[in-house]
Amino acid sequence: MSVKLPQELGKIAYVNARLLDPATGLDAMGGVLTEGESITAVGAGLFNDTVPEDAKVIDCQGKCLAPGLVDMRVHMSGQNVHATGNAAVAGGVTTAVCLPGTKPVIDDPTVVEFIARTARRAGLVKVYPYGAITKGLEGQELAEMGMLAESGAVAFTDGNRTVANARTLTQALSYAATFGLMIVEHAEEPSLSENGAMNEGETATRLGLTGIPREAEAIIVERDLRLAEMTGGRLHFAHVSTAASVELIRRAKDRGLTVTCDTAPPYFALNETAVGDYRTFAKLMPPLRSEADREAIVAGLKDGAIDAIASDHCPKSEDLKRLPFADAAFGGVGMETLLAITLELMHNGHVSLLEALGLISHHPADLLGLNAGRLRAGAAADLMLFDPNIGWKIDADQLHSRAKNTPFDGRPVQGRVLRTVIDGRTVFMLNP
Repeated sequence: MSVKLPQELGKIAYVNARLLDPATGLDAMGGVLTEGESITAVGAGLFNDTVPEDAKVIDCQGKCLAPGLVDMRVHMSGQNVHATGNAAVAGGVTTAVCLPGTKPVIDDPTVVEFIARTARRAGLVKVYPYGAITKGLEGQELAEMGMLAESGAVAFTDGNRTVANARTLTQALSYAATFGLMIVEHAEEPSLSENGAMNEGETATRLGLTGIPREAEAIIVERDLRLAEMTGGRLHFAHVSTAASVELIRRAKDRGLTVTCDTAPPYFALNETAVGDYRTFAKLMPPLRSEADREAIVAGLKDGAIDAIASDHCPKSEDLKRLPFADAAFGGVGMETLLAITLELMHNGHVSLLEALGLISHHPADLLGLNAGRLRAGAAADLMLFDPNIGWKIDADQLHSRAKNTPFDGRPVQGRVLRTVIDGRTVFMLNP
């Protein structure tokens, strides 16, 4: 289904397209002209009269042409950049932000440069790295955030590890505030979640599994909000999953704190019952929560308490997932299903099509200061052609990711990427 096509040079005219740019509210029939790696013209009615004679024409046949997606939370390593890139472009993702839990950890400028160089060689998705907050992600000694930022780190996080030491996080927020950097926190009180396998509650009790209470997330959110208020630091919470966290963040925003957050598709599209009878593909971090929590995540996306959606793409080998539930690894792949699951918010009437796309394009780009996620002249020619109404069933075995651990295996969805373009070059086509 995926193919890396020959590089396209010169001018390309995308005609007969439904143009969608969430950043400007554009939703109109028109066209886009690219030249080399950049967009040179975009607009309603473009090419109605004529197309440049020296341009290659791509007829979009009335389908939606939008900015490539920006995925702000991706687990990858130097060894799986190519496989991750294939999964990304199949999902319309043109920009991905890599978490620092690589080998070696991104706590040194040389690793930032290595990740960027490896991604360039792969020639697929554009990759930007997070820097680690603490050396080795050990939560104790601060990494050299200033040097990491100078080398290209776009924000700072310890990935799936909470900075449990309040003094260390206070120092990080204070330092980051001085340089205008953003701290991204995985909110989970480690002593409450230790040895837990899924959300604490009736389902965990029935299955005989140790639960992770939702309070483990809310406690850290509340603590960190107080530290952000004390230091003036810029704080972002990743993959929020509980009603309590959303409400705390909503109130903090109302008080004027510089706080933002994202969630991931499993937390608004699934609940803890997806674990079924020990289904390890549904073992995620944070865990799938109750139906009331899921509904609160949807409400947060509707009213803006939640700023963005990230795939939280976390590939795990079959050996790590085909184990008893308590022993299986946490994590699920998500880049190829990011668009389709996000579009469920639109199909279910919670948000508009432009609002749904904004959550996975210019919103995350703006949070991280990336020049991406916009359909405008002068921008990189990073595009996604898609049909929001194509129905299909997610099949783990058909995913382009080397790992197949999706919690959405077998789910019927609507919306599919038809073509992905990066720097003017088509890097994916559906059934070309």
